[in-house]
Amino acid sequence: MKSLIRLAICFTVLIQSQLYGQSDSMVEIEGGEFVPLYGTKTEIPVGDFLMDVYPVTNAQFQKFVKENPQWKRSKVKKLFADENYLKDWKDDETLGEDQFEDAPVTNVSWYAAKNYCECQGKRLPTVDEWEYVAMANKEKADAREEKSYNRFILGWYETPNTYKNRIGQTFKNYWGVYDLHGLVWEWTLDFNSVLITGESRQDSTGENNLFCGAAAVGATDLMNYAAFMRYAFRGSMKAKYSIKNLGFRCVQDVKPEAL
Repeated sequence: MKSLIRLAICFTVLIQSQLYGQSDSMVEIEGGEFVPLYGTKTEIPVGDFLMDVYPVTNAQFQKFVKENPQWKRSKVKKLFADENYLKDWKDDETLGEDQFEDAPVTNVSWYAAKNYCECQGKRLPTVDEWEYVAMANKEKADAREEKSYNRFILGWYETPNTYKNRIGQTFKNYWGVYDLHGLVWEWTLDFNSVLITGESRQDSTGENNLFCGAAAVGATDLMNYAAFMRYAFRGSMKAKYSIKNLGFRCVQDVKPEAL
């Protein structure tokens, strides 16, 4: 039965790719367990899900704001986006002169990214889902102990203006996902939920602190500086922030009962 479900999912992804183009394709991520950098020293389960192969592009978000005018730069509420929201666009519906249609959209707030995904029948990935997929290099699902891989990621963090590049120019990882490293930072659904005051990642107080950084809890891998930088970046964010090198991609739950 599970093989039939996976076949149906693959067929759905193929149809999506043919109908909407390469940048709209998704791949299935087979769930498992891993020990994240923060919050616990025990393994965290991650279920199966689908993830966008690429970050959302300028062209895709441009289409979205045309269809959802409340997210145009001149109309978006200040509660949901700061003054940097889509600031490099010429106007509400026109990209800037130096912006590629197939480059990742940036200067987009968490609220806008979340609503975009929801309008596609998707959602933003959780921190655990994003980190689970981002562990992979080209050959291994978990390459965190590979020094060369961590050097590559840290090298990207030191490279300016990568967000202006087109999607798909970084490596395809073990799962078939591009650009998790080497292009832009990416929003997650619970982007700073790790910075909580409770004793557990699942503590009920976490929701109350979702958008206000509280004290960080212990780390499990003191040598993983690249991951430290990601968690620190997330912890400095507020949901209405719009940053020039911050984009996003969407995921979708795998629901066998709906097939």
